[in-house]
This record gives sequence, structure tokens and C-alpha cells, in this order.
Amino acid sequence: MSRKSDTPIGEEVPSGNSTAGARIRKWSRTIHRDLSFFFAGLICIYAISGICLNHKRDFNSNYSLKRYELFLEGDFPCASSAVGKEQILSFMDQLPDKETYTRYSAVGESGVKIFFKGGSSLDVDLSDGSARYEKLRKRPVLGAFSRLHYNPTRLWTWFSDIFAVCLLLIVLTGLVMLKGTKGLWGRGGIELLAGIIVLLLFILL
Repeated sequence: MSRKSDTPIGEEVPSGNSTAGARIRKWSRTIHRDLSFFFAGLICIYAISGICLNHKRDFNSNYSLKRYELFLEGDFPCASSAVGKEQILSFMDQLPDKETYTRYSAVGESGVKIFFKGGSSLDVDLSDGSARYEKLRKRPVLGAFSRLHYNPTRLWTWFSDIFAVCLLLIVLTGLVMLKGTKGLWGRGGIELLAGIIVLLLFILL
């Protein structure tokens, strides 16, 4: 008596190759998903800070700079050689923001430049008391994001190397986790080729 097959009538028995392909796609989906979730925050940070660095000529992501035109009260006109720390502190009291004095230097015979902690400065024309105050402040969030591009610590260098390898895994698993017309041998392959062509155009032209 012949043994009946467990395979339903009309169902194709999967070959060894297709079974291996299904396993590869299954593991690719798992790796792609887990790595994407784990590095989602870092990818967003790099994307945001990367856009800022691309436009660094128009926007400084590390510092904000504001300029103020002022007229200071005091005994004007006077020579720069006659200015001392007492006059410097008097000028600082008239600023719209509190600053920490570091040093000052004469600018010609009738000018003085005062430097503050953090990079801010005050230029005073001692002939009439007109002044230009440049307020420099660190951007706490965007500045920290941009700092990551410059490998601030040895530990971060190792972590960013791991991140780069995982990005490659995310790409490679994304290429193979779908089959058929939406996968690498269908629409996905066309989109991959189109992206490579655009990249080559930017490199060669």
C-alpha cells in the first residue's frame, strides 16, 4: 500500500533554494527592523546636523550672533590710553545682557575693544560713546548635534564606527528582504540603479 503525500493537491513543494531564500529574507527583515529602531534617534540627529553643516555659510549651528548698536554714557571724548578697568565696568553695566569681563585692548587713539567670556565683545568709539555689542551664545541643542560629526571622544569614534557598519547592514538587508516585482530584481533594482546614476553624476560632473 502506497503512502499518501502530506502535501495538499495543487501546492508546490518548496525547493531547498527557495527555503534558504525565505530564511535570508526573514532574518533580513528582523535585522533591518531592530537596527532601524535602535539607531533611529542617531540617524535623525545626523540628518538634522548634516543639513545645518551643509548651510554653515548662511547659518552657524554652533553659535548664535546678535549685534546691537549702542550709545554709552560717560566722559566723552577721551583717549584710549586714559581708559581703565573702572570705565570698562561702567560700560558693561550699560549692556542689555550681563557679561563676564576677560580683557580689553586699545584700538587706535580713540577706541577700545572689550572681550567677554564665551566670545562676546564690545567695540567702543571713545570720541562720542557709540558702541557695537556683539553677543555670541552657544546653541545648546544644535551645537551638541554638530559636535558629534567631529569625533569628540575616542569612545564616540568606536561607537560611530559601529554605527557606520550597522548602516551598511540596514542597507544590505533592505535590498534583499523583498522578492518579486517590488524587490531587487524588480522596482527596487530600478530605484537602486537610478540612485547610483545620480550619485555618479555628482561625482563626475
